[in-house]
Amino acid sequence: MKRLLISAAIAALPGMAMADAKADEIARLKSQMQKLQQQMVELQKAVDAAAASKPAPAASAAAGEDANTELKERVANMELKVDKLNTASTDGPLAGLSVTGYLDPTYIYNRNNNSSGFQFLNHQNVYAYSNSTFGDVYLDIKKTFGVGPTAPSAEISIMPNRGSGNTLLDGGSGNNIVNTAVINFPLTDTWTFNAGLMNSFGGYEVQQSNQMLTLTHGLLYDFSDPGSYVGAGFNWSHDVWAWKFLLANEQYRTHANLANTGSNAATGNPQVKSNNTPTFTARVDYTWSSALDLGWSFNAGRQTLLTSAGQSANPVPATNGCLAGNVGFGYQCVSADPYSNYFFTEADASYTLGDIQYNAELDYGQQQKAAWNGGSAQWYGVSLLGHRKWMTESLGKMGATLRYDYLNNSKNGGGGGGVALGAGGYDGVNGFGVDPACVASGTTDCKGTNRMALTADLLFFPTDQFTLKFEYRHDWASQAVFLRNDGSMKKGNDMLGAQAVYTF
Repeated sequence: MKRLLISAAIAALPGMAMADAKADEIARLKSQMQKLQQQMVELQKAVDAAAASKPAPAASAAAGEDANTELKERVANMELKVDKLNTASTDGPLAGLSVTGYLDPTYIYNRNNNSSGFQFLNHQNVYAYSNSTFGDVYLDIKKTFGVGPTAPSAEISIMPNRGSGNTLLDGGSGNNIVNTAVINFPLTDTWTFNAGLMNSFGGYEVQQSNQMLTLTHGLLYDFSDPGSYVGAGFNWSHDVWAWKFLLANEQYRTHANLANTGSNAATGNPQVKSNNTPTFTARVDYTWSSALDLGWSFNAGRQTLLTSAGQSANPVPATNGCLAGNVGFGYQCVSADPYSNYFFTEADASYTLGDIQYNAELDYGQQQKAAWNGGSAQWYGVSLLGHRKWMTESLGKMGATLRYDYLNNSKNGGGGGGVALGAGGYDGVNGFGVDPACVASGTTDCKGTNRMALTADLLFFPTDQFTLKFEYRHDWASQAVFLRNDGSMKKGNDMLGAQAVYTF
């Protein structure tokens, strides 16, 4: 009977072990092998004892020897398979490869548009607070070459419809499914070299829906913090400090930007000017305690001046609006240079303890000659977020989030940062710019709008992979710059949203 039980266990084991080549499967296989080897020792003792006893049990002793030999062969085969699995997991073509991501179909009701419907795989390259990075498929593909803290890696994130490649890169021209693409090359345990396309370092918010505690992003993320960069830099971390440095193109540009500055008088060929000034950005984080992180970042460089382009929420280079008989740049075509100095800084804090999380952020930014009236654009704001989770008997794990945002963009009519104004001096979708009534009066001293938003979310966590979000958001402005579906202008807007996020 003992021989039958051992043989049955051995017969079932290889199929179980080969079902998955992951590290935990290899560990489980090794553990079971150790148990079998112990059983081999016990069986050998039994065989030796039987052989040393009376001659009558000789047949039984021979059978035990056969069983022991067969057991050794099977264990040897299993050891060979474990070696192959170990080799494949560290040196094979799939070694160090991970593919993760999520899907987040979203339903939005927008009062000003009087519209409602699902937003998913929406290949529309207009970026707005009501149509930002949600409602898409997100894939993160990472390949690590080797093991340990100094192993280099390459990582690509793909968002075909709502990522940076489709909505923001190179003026929001679209048709680019790549969201980020980064090479990580550790030099030591503390220093790492990075190069590629990466998101900016500013603020406490992240891009991915499965890491957000709200459905929509805050005003600072959408309209104040810098966007993505193509460049190279270094990360450094030790103990409670961490630094990031990056030298890059101006934000949103995958190449050195060229602007048409006119035409050559002799040949008639176009003249262009490139933004050769790199942008320098950095961030430092200090881990005050296991619960509290304090961060600060800044950006400095030169940025393309924007001009009006209808009611689009996308930044558009000035070259398609000011060159018709007037060589100038900016909203009012008063700048002789297509680029101007840009500076941004922010400080943020994150406190997480158990089921409680608090976030805060303060922003300040400016860009010369980028405001609506041709002067310098200036913006500053604050974002505060509180979140709590709890357990219920009937609905399981739940959470609630409350966020308040304020963004001041009144100087010189507004503009700068992530704010792009239309031909009338306002963005009726996102609620920025000057009051149309002020523009109609003929004055040149119209103030830009200050924006506020209050967002409340209720979250449900049926499983570790699945999250449901329900959001109510109220946005309002200091002036009537929100455009309604009937053509009237209002000071506010309301949205209701629902989102299902499945992470894999």
